[in-house]
Amino acid sequence: MDHHPDDDEAAHNNASREGAPADFAFDDDAFSDTEDIDVPAFDPAAIRQDLAKNMNGAQGWHVGESGIDDLVAKIGFSADPDASVSTFDIDAGHESPPSASQSPSPRRIQSQSSSHQDSLYEVPLSSELSQVSLSDHQSPSPPQQDEPEEITTENPAVQIDLSAPEVGAKELHPDRVSVDTRTDDNEPVEPPQRAVSHDEFRRPKSPSSPLKVSPSNAGAASTSSLPIASSTSMPTPTTPKLFDPPTPTNRHRLTRSVGPSMLDKVISKTRPPYLPPKPRTEDIKHQHDWEEMMKRSRAAEEKRRRSLQDRRLARERRIEESIGVWEREVIPDWTVVNRNPYLRRLWWQGIPTKLRASLWQAAVGNALALSKDSFKTCLSRAKRALASGSFPTTVLSLLEDDIRTTLPSIHLFAPDKGPLYQDLRDLLCAWVVARSDEGLGYVVGVAKIAAMILLNMTPAQGFVVLRNLLERHCMRSFYGGMATKDDVEAYYRIFDTLLADGMPKIYFNFKQHQISPAAYLPDWLVPLFLDHLPFEACARVWDVIILEGDAFLYRAALAILGVLEPRLFFPDKQELLELLRGENKAALEVAKREGRLLNNGKYEIYGVDEEALWERIDSMDEWWRESTWRRLIQRELPDL
Repeated sequence: MDHHPDDDEAAHNNASREGAPADFAFDDDAFSDTEDIDVPAFDPAAIRQDLAKNMNGAQGWHVGESGIDDLVAKIGFSADPDASVSTFDIDAGHESPPSASQSPSPRRIQSQSSSHQDSLYEVPLSSELSQVSLSDHQSPSPPQQDEPEEITTENPAVQIDLSAPEVGAKELHPDRVSVDTRTDDNEPVEPPQRAVSHDEFRRPKSPSSPLKVSPSNAGAASTSSLPIASSTSMPTPTTPKLFDPPTPTNRHRLTRSVGPSMLDKVISKTRPPYLPPKPRTEDIKHQHDWEEMMKRSRAAEEKRRRSLQDRRLARERRIEESIGVWEREVIPDWTVVNRNPYLRRLWWQGIPTKLRASLWQAAVGNALALSKDSFKTCLSRAKRALASGSFPTTVLSLLEDDIRTTLPSIHLFAPDKGPLYQDLRDLLCAWVVARSDEGLGYVVGVAKIAAMILLNMTPAQGFVVLRNLLERHCMRSFYGGMATKDDVEAYYRIFDTLLADGMPKIYFNFKQHQISPAAYLPDWLVPLFLDHLPFEACARVWDVIILEGDAFLYRAALAILGVLEPRLFFPDKQELLELLRGENKAALEVAKREGRLLNNGKYEIYGVDEEALWERIDSMDEWWRESTWRRLIQRELPDL
């Protein structure tokens, strides 16, 4: 035999009748589709009349036109004709009205607004769809939390649209109330409900005027379990939203905690993340040991700096004290230095500043046989070319850019502001005109050499020294353009041979990364190290270069690599090239943190100073031989 859903409904109705009072009348066919019965009107008068009719036989539940107050006192509700509440529950079953012994217990109401009204009927709206109930009987509900449930509504008044295929409910003036649905025995109860069929809502019926319920001290609060959008007119059938976005008052506000976060407190800073964590006590101990090591390292570095400073001051005092020896034995005939080892060592320690002009002129010589008026002649030609506009604009632009980057730490050659800017510009323009006769142009880096010369002598003297110094074979090869390309390649091979003999580890490391001397050597030799070494160290290197010639250029370059050796073993070629250019990011950050100047030579951030450089140069005496240099020159440059 097939089972029909109507059989379950009939059995449910019979069970409901058995528990109802004897004189209680049921009207199960009130919403039957077979009879032409109108849907009850939802207005105060109709509800009073229907309530009085159905409750007439329930143990003295007789209600007349004026007996509504007595009924309210019995059942614990209070009515206000200004509130309109939907109480349909589509999913609820048919239940009998309460008897006198099953009257609902009073409920506690917490209202946040004095305008909130209690309703005669309860409005539960399920999360699946909008529900309303006309039931007067209480049925037990699932256990709830002990704390009162706080429901966000803006007004209990709800309008119901029965003219659409689906019921739409709109809450009018939402308010916020807190409802505690516990009984006196701390047992949760469900508001009384009465179920109706879906067909009732399909019959078009104009909605009645809203029912208003006045507040009562012991009445049950009328709320909807879910918030519904408010509307002042008849709403369109819509499905109520399951939740509202959080209001600004309820939204969680992010706050910034003071001090280390919880993650910082537990994360290990002394072990890589791919290793198992260590005990907290061991982690704290290792952190303390690391801080102690860093403190000792900083103390050792500071001690080393003080030692270098003391040695520099002691050397400068010795130079000042030796001025008498220089004036008596060197100034009359500087060539005596080549025959006297003591005077040679004295020259290597540095020429006194006030004697550099005369000694540099004497040591460089005048192989080009330039007259004293050669500077004026070339400068006048350059000024005429500038005035007529025939001076090459590209050359002038290169010249200005080269001056702008020349010795920025001393500010003497700053464009338009430095006191020696015009002298340097005139010297360079005269040098360009002098080289133009040979078909040679400007080479970026010559401004550094000219600036160093102007710091020690006048422009006229400096012009002669500059021309003759750059005419030495090695310097002329790097300043000669494409015509001397083969000679430059020969000097690269000479440097590679010296590097392989003296520093094989660095040589093989460069070969592994395919870095040739062409990647770094021109940047050192063209400006004669002024871009990379501190000014004091560079001045001392110049003293020896002018005395010893091209051989010391390569010895100084090898010494620089020797100082940088601990930093040269990078696994990446690009990082190695950045270090050779003086642009290593890690070293720059350390120098900034320690407050060191960054405009006094690019290699100063690596700790390449005068004392460290000359300590390395002196240590090369064990393997450096002048005979090796001459042999390599004869092999690579036989025509020299």
